[in-house]
Amino acid sequence: MSQVLIELADTLVDDFDVVDFMATLASRCVELLGAHEAGVMLADPQGALRAVASSSERARVLELYELQNEEGPCLDCYRSGEAVVNQPLDESQPRWPRFAPEARRLGFSAVHALPMRLRGEVIGAINIFNVANGDLSPIDVEVGQALADVATIGLLQHRSVREARVLSEQLQVALTSRVILEQAKGVLSERASMDMPTAFGILRSYARARGLPLSEVAGAVVDGTLTHDALLVP
Repeated sequence: MSQVLIELADTLVDDFDVVDFMATLASRCVELLGAHEAGVMLADPQGALRAVASSSERARVLELYELQNEEGPCLDCYRSGEAVVNQPLDESQPRWPRFAPEARRLGFSAVHALPMRLRGEVIGAINIFNVANGDLSPIDVEVGQALADVATIGLLQHRSVREARVLSEQLQVALTSRVILEQAKGVLSERASMDMPTAFGILRSYARARGLPLSEVAGAVVDGTLTHDALLVP
C-alpha cells in the first residue's frame, strides 16, 4: 500500500503523463479494493466531467454512457463531493433509471464512486464497478479514498508547478520585451530627435494601426529592419 501511495504521489517527473497516471490509479483501485473494474473522471476547465482512464473497455463504455445520459454514481459524487458507496443495481434502483439498466446489461451488480478532492476543491471522481458480492467494507472505502486523495494532491501539485513555470516564462518574456521596448524608444528618440514619451507613442500607434505586437515593432526598430522614417509615415 505504501509503495502505491508513493507511486501516486510522484507527479514531478519530467515525462509525467496524466493519462498514464490516471490509468495507474484505476488499476490500483482494482487491485487493492478487490473490485472488478474501475475508471477515473476528471473535470475540464469548464467544470464538466470527462472520462480519462478505465481499467477495461467495458468500464470505459459504461463511463461514457454515464456522461452521455448525465446520471450515475460518478456524477453524483462529483457534484456533492461525497462518496457514493455500496449502491446495488437491482431492478428496484430508482436513483439512475437509465444508468442502472445499462450497468446491469454489461454485467455489473454494484457501483461505487469516490471523490477526488482537496479541501473544498473537487477535481473528479473514481468509478468502481463490481460484478458480484460488490460491497466495499469501511476499510476498503478508507483505502480507496486515500488513493483518491493522494492522486488529487499529486495532480494539483503538478498543476501548480506547471502554472508557476508558465507564469515565470511569461514574466521573463514580459521583462525581455520591456528591455527591447526601452531600447527602441532610445533609438527612435536619438535618430528622430524626439523625447521618450513621444517615441513610445509613435511605436504604439504604428503597432496598433497594423495589428502588430508592440514588442515585435520594437524589436524591428532595434535590429534596424524598421527605420524611423518608416515609423513616421502615416
